[in-house]
Amino acid sequence: MTARVAIVGGGVAGLATAFHLHRAGADPVVFEREGTYGGVVAPPVEVGDLALEPGPDSLAARKPWGVDLCHDLGLTLLAPGASGAFLWTDTGLVSYLAGTAFGIPGDVGDVLRWPGVSRRGRVRALADLLKRKRRDGVEETLGELLRRRLGDEATDRAIAPLLAGLHAGDVDRLSASATFPELVTWERTQGSLIRGAQAAQRSARNAEPGPMFLRPPTGMRELVDALADALGERVRTGAEVTHAGDHEVRFVGGSEPVEAVVLACGAGAASALLGTAAPGGLSAIRSVSTGLVFLVYPSGTADALTGGTGFVVPRGEAPMTAATFVSRKWPDERFADRAVVRCYVGGAGDEDVLHAPDEEIVEACARHLGAVLDLPGPTASRVHRWWRAMPQYEVGHLDRVRGIREALPPGIFVVGSAFDGVGVSDLARAAEETAAQVLAHTGAPRKEPA
Repeated sequence: MTARVAIVGGGVAGLATAFHLHRAGADPVVFEREGTYGGVVAPPVEVGDLALEPGPDSLAARKPWGVDLCHDLGLTLLAPGASGAFLWTDTGLVSYLAGTAFGIPGDVGDVLRWPGVSRRGRVRALADLLKRKRRDGVEETLGELLRRRLGDEATDRAIAPLLAGLHAGDVDRLSASATFPELVTWERTQGSLIRGAQAAQRSARNAEPGPMFLRPPTGMRELVDALADALGERVRTGAEVTHAGDHEVRFVGGSEPVEAVVLACGAGAASALLGTAAPGGLSAIRSVSTGLVFLVYPSGTADALTGGTGFVVPRGEAPMTAATFVSRKWPDERFADRAVVRCYVGGAGDEDVLHAPDEEIVEACARHLGAVLDLPGPTASRVHRWWRAMPQYEVGHLDRVRGIREALPPGIFVVGSAFDGVGVSDLARAAEETAAQVLAHTGAPRKEPA
């Protein structure tokens, strides 16, 4: 018999898990509480005369799983129209050094030219080449690792805005092993983050890895649309599950027997659905809220944006934590000669800003952009809030997730950004692995994709 599998949550992880199960011959059904699927890969929102995506704008191209999933769905992928990032400083935007890995320069000359860091801070960072590597194996926060190796100034001004920003987190609470294990490996194998960055740059040059980011031509929503199309009526929107377990899912209006349940709905929601069977670690994974501020400028402003894809901001120096130059990164004839920018606000320690009125958030972001770029006031704007949408991978996260999975009742699986990574490519990998585990549990025969 075909294995009936319930997937609770219709974001990327849930849809991709269902896709792999369906291709393997199982019978998945996706229950999505909201009126549309996709999770944070949400439908475009209207900003003036433009429809702009409020979710991730691309996938990591050098992690193969997202690219492979797109190819399985018959999607083409495009590289950004610009590259390079800037750092917000008191004197304006300064460019990050080209080719640096995680913003860390790869040799002494690069360190001495590190933008946004004082001479004293650069000299301190060079001590990384002399310091002994840590050998006790105790898990550190990302901040502890960076500060120990490179110093406070380089951490706070140059690296944390890039790395912590990707998780909307606090560098001094995020686990280094769970967020950027490459840095831990660099110290262990190279004895230095600078030498590790140098080795990574050398490998990249030898491998010619191509662009760092890709997306379907019309945006990331094209990916979840293709997944939903492939699944057809197996995706049920507006379907709220109230309990999962005991070979049954109960939802508003009924129930269904199943052989397995995949919870792709976040740690808090998974805990609520499992009730007394929920592993305790689920409640320990906290999430923070973030927001996007879309700004569309008048005709003739496109060239006011510098040549890169955007900038990041050291903590507390501007109302936004980062900004993407949408019209530079993803050129579109709809933009004509207008500058289109999206600013990121909120995150760990800064969630209060999201409670301000929209007009105050827009005014603050536009004013600070006008201070570093030759931009007038925007002609259209929109604030989009993501409440408790960004899980925080704090110290102990990897062990916590391992413990959660070991404690789950038989036939119950979890997948998603709370456990497996916050990027689309990470979720694509986790979905494929979860589908394989479900198939092994149900004993369903696997068939080769057509």
